Amino acid sequence: MGRYEARTWPADPSGATRAERTSCRYQAYVPEPLVGIDLDLSASAAADVVDVEQQVRHLNDAHPGLANLEPLARFLLRAEAVASSNIEGLVLNVRRLARSEAAEREGLPVTDETARAVLGNVKALDEALTLASDPNMPVTVDDIGMVHKALLVGTRDERWAGVVRSEQNWIGGVNPCSAAFVPPPEAYVPALLDDLAAYISGEEHPALLQAALAHSQFETIHPFADGNGRAGRALIQLVLRRRGVATRVVPPVSLVLATQADTYIDALDQTRVDGSTVSGQLLWVELFLSAAGRACRDSSQFATDLASLESSWRSSLGRVRANSATDLLVTALPSLPVFSVATAATHIARTFQATSEAVNRLVQAGVVRQMKVGRRNRTFEAVGLFEAFTGFERLLASPGADTQMSPSERPVPQRP
Repeated sequence: MGRYEARTWPADPSGATRAERTSCRYQAYVPEPLVGIDLDLSASAAADVVDVEQQVRHLNDAHPGLANLEPLARFLLRAEAVASSNIEGLVLNVRRLARSEAAEREGLPVTDETARAVLGNVKALDEALTLASDPNMPVTVDDIGMVHKALLVGTRDERWAGVVRSEQNWIGGVNPCSAAFVPPPEAYVPALLDDLAAYISGEEHPALLQAALAHSQFETIHPFADGNGRAGRALIQLVLRRRGVATRVVPPVSLVLATQADTYIDALDQTRVDGSTVSGQLLWVELFLSAAGRACRDSSQFATDLASLESSWRSSLGRVRANSATDLLVTALPSLPVFSVATAATHIARTFQATSEAVNRLVQAGVVRQMKVGRRNRTFEAVGLFEAFTGFERLLASPGADTQMSPSERPVPQRP
């Protein structure tokens, strides 16, 4: 059973306001452990779990027109990182992220602080998926800390990277007495994290249900000083990969949750009640399944759009020898939306000279355009790729999947 505990916040004699100089009472929430939780799904909810799992698996099937899924997977992973960061107020588009990522690969400083933070989110997702690669290895609290560490390394909050909190924290307000939500006191955090790691390591529930519960529990524990939302959404992908549901492509659930951010936060709040949390958890699971299903359906359409874009690139190029540098580079473009010749050569495992000739051919065909990262670094950008993603993002931002008929519920790029 979950419960609220009454606590006293001490007065701060040096506080700037009367409220800060006065002690006060607050309620901190302590969730029930997940291992052994009895969550009795209705027949319709159980069917939804099965249906959405099949949709995630279908997203990982081969798509007609795409030579392989790796470029789609990398592009959607970036999209997930951007959307997860947007929920936390870190607003950045995929093009800006790709250009900052290219600068980082070239050894140039990334001066865009927001871009550095979102690049950290990409690394956190990569870390989560790496940890999920061996389902026989149990997930540990240290592993969860590694995901959080990858998120914050290189940012202004690096000192908190992977460090489990040792004091009370809260969300909103100047102190916990005026907060929107107060997570469990620090003394409860180690045992709750042990339970969460054990739950993620098991197979007590179907994968989609496990991912939903693990995320809501992590957000309730709020074990770190900052970055809990982004780290918690990375755990969703860890569970889906570890359970063998999202073997290659992760559904960008955050792109949907960002569209309904208030509903998302309200659903998490509904899981934090005195006594039985079952009804609140079921409401959250219902929202999560809806978001995951929507992300899969629209991502499948985006995969079709990418296949059409690749087909148009190949049409512009004319005859291309199979497995040549040009052939490999065209296939890889969604993985390398902004790239240098050296980066591309490494990625497709061809010589610099062969890759340079392939890039020149792509430029002449209008498949990529030249740009610069920094003052001297010659880089290239795939033509039409970010425009295709803008359409995809606008689709997901609209409750009715059409911004002309159903206006977006969050800021989105203008239609190309």
